[in-house]
Amino acid sequence: MKILIIEDEKSLTDSIVGYLVDDGHVCEAVYNYNDSIEKIELYEYDCIVVDINLPDGSGLDIIRRVKRSSKSSGIIIISARNSLENKIEGLDIGADHYLTKPFHLAELNAHLKSINRRINFNGNEQIIFNEIRLLPNEHQVFVCEKEVKLTKKEYELLVFFISNKKKLITKSGLAEHLWGDYMDMADSYDFIYTHIKNLRSKLLKEGCADYIKTVYGVGYKFDL
Repeated sequence: MKILIIEDEKSLTDSIVGYLVDDGHVCEAVYNYNDSIEKIELYEYDCIVVDINLPDGSGLDIIRRVKRSSKSSGIIIISARNSLENKIEGLDIGADHYLTKPFHLAELNAHLKSINRRINFNGNEQIIFNEIRLLPNEHQVFVCEKEVKLTKKEYELLVFFISNKKKLITKSGLAEHLWGDYMDMADSYDFIYTHIKNLRSKLLKEGCADYIKTVYGVGYKFDL
C-alpha cells in the first residue's frame, strides 16, 4: 500500500514509517497541515494516517478535504484525544478507524490491511485472478497452487497490477506508487524494468500466463 502519515511528533512518525516499510508498504510523511494539503492534492494514496492535532491546523479539516475531493483513500485517525465525541465526529466525517495513542503498530497495520482489502479487493481475505492466488495478510503468492517466492517490491508490483487490471498504468505512475518520495532519486526507469522482468520470470516459471503487457513508450497493462 502507499500510505501518507500526517503526524507532528517525529519520533512516532519515524516508528510508524519504519514498521510499515519493513512490512512492504510505501510511506511518505509530513508533519503539518499545509504540507499535508499539498501532498493530498498532488498525489494518490491508498490510505492516509492523520493526527487530528496539528500545529497549524486540524486533521479533521484534512479528512473533510479528502472526502470533498472524492478520493478513494482510506483514513485512519491517530489521536491522544480519547473522548467519545471526538471518535464519533472523526468517524462521522469519513474516517475508517480511530486509534487512541498510545497504540500498537501491529494494530495500525491490521487496520491498513483491512482497508486495502476493502478498497481494492471487496473485503476478501484472498485475491484470486485466474491461476494466481494471493493471501494479503501473509504476503504469499500461489500460481496453480504452488507458492511463488517474491521480493517485497515484486509482491507490491503484482498487487498493484491486479488492483488495476485492464487499466493502462504509466511508468511514472507505477514508480510514484511503489517508491513514493524516493522515485526522484532514480536516473531512469531501469529499476522498474528490472522488477517487472523478475516478477514476470517467476510467474511464467510456475506456469502462469503472461499477463504483463508492455504498452511501448507509455507503460503497462495487466490483462489476458
